Amino acid sequence: MSEPVLSVRGLRTHFITRERTVKAVDGVAYDLHPGKTLAVVGESGSGKSVHALSILRLLPEPPAKVVGGEILFQGRDLLKMGREEMREIRGNRIAMIFQEPMTSLNPVLRIGEQIAEAVVLHQGLSRAKAWTKAVDLLKKVGIPHPEERVHDYPHQFSGGMRQRAMIAIALSCEPDVLIADEPTTALDVTIQAQILELMKDLQREYHMAIVLITHNIGVVAEMADDVVVMYAGRPVESAPIGALFKSPKHPYTKGLLNSVPSIYERKERLEAISGQPPDLSGGFVGCPFEPRCGCARPRCKTDDPPQFHLAGGRMSNCWESEGETTGSSHRHEQAGRSK
Repeated sequence: MSEPVLSVRGLRTHFITRERTVKAVDGVAYDLHPGKTLAVVGESGSGKSVHALSILRLLPEPPAKVVGGEILFQGRDLLKMGREEMREIRGNRIAMIFQEPMTSLNPVLRIGEQIAEAVVLHQGLSRAKAWTKAVDLLKKVGIPHPEERVHDYPHQFSGGMRQRAMIAIALSCEPDVLIADEPTTALDVTIQAQILELMKDLQREYHMAIVLITHNIGVVAEMADDVVVMYAGRPVESAPIGALFKSPKHPYTKGLLNSVPSIYERKERLEAISGQPPDLSGGFVGCPFEPRCGCARPRCKTDDPPQFHLAGGRMSNCWESEGETTGSSHRHEQAGRSK
C-alpha cells in the first residue's frame, strides 16, 4: 500500500476558558491513503468537526488550543508550520467542504468570483483564466448553464446547487485531500445520492483522498473504505468498512448500527441509545460510554479502557475486546486522558 497522504497521531484539541476546559478532541489517530475515503462518524458533539478544523488550523486561538499530537501531511507536521506555510496548504493541497453552504458562501459575491479567488491566489492565474476555470468547474459538478449561473449569487442557487458550488470551490486547486463535513446535510434523498455520486466520480478523476465527516450510517456504507467511530472526543472503534458493518466491536458502534432501518430485517421499533453524551469539561472515571452501555461490567465504572488493537487492522476502545488483541494494546498518554 502507498504511503499515507495524511496521518493524524494522537490529536488532542481543547477549548480553554476561565471557567473550564472542554476536551473536544482526545487522542484521534488514523492514516488516510491516496484515492481512499475514511469516514469519521458519531453523534453531534463527539468532536468530528473540531478534529477537521484542527487539521486546517481554522479554530480561533484562544479559546481553542491543540495540546498534543501530530498532523502529518505528506510527512510534514501541519502543527509546526507557520501561518504563510499553512495558507499555501489550506484550500490548495487540503480543501474542505463546510457543513452549511449557505453560511459558508459569501452572500455578496457572485459564485464565479468565489471559485476564481482560490485559483488566482494559489495557482497565479489571471482573473480572466480563473473565471473560465470557474465556468468549467461548475459544469463539472453538474450545474446547468454554467456560463450564466457563474454570475449568480448564492441565494439564487437551490440547496443542492449551493452544495455543488462548494464542491467546485474545494476542487478548484485539485487538492490531495478533501475534507467533507456533513456534505449531504439538509438535502433530500435524491439530491444526496447525486452529491455522493459526484464526489466518487471526482475522487476517481483527481485521485483524491477524502475525510468524510457524517452521522449518517447510510452515507458511510455508500462512500467509505475505512471508518473511525468517535465518542466523547475520542476514537472508540476503527475498522475497514466491511468488517465494521459485519462485526462491530464497540457497544456504541452496535448502537449506531441498530438505530438504522434495514431492508433485510424488519423491526417494529428501531433501537435507540439511551441517555446523553457526557460533559467533555468533566473528568471521566471509567469508560465514558458506561452510563449508556447495555453490557457494562463493574470494571467499566472504574477503569478507562485502552485502545485494543485487533486482527485486520481494527481497534476497539472497550474492555470486551481485551481477549481479542493481536499483541500489545495502546493507551493514550495518561496525562492527556480525562481523569
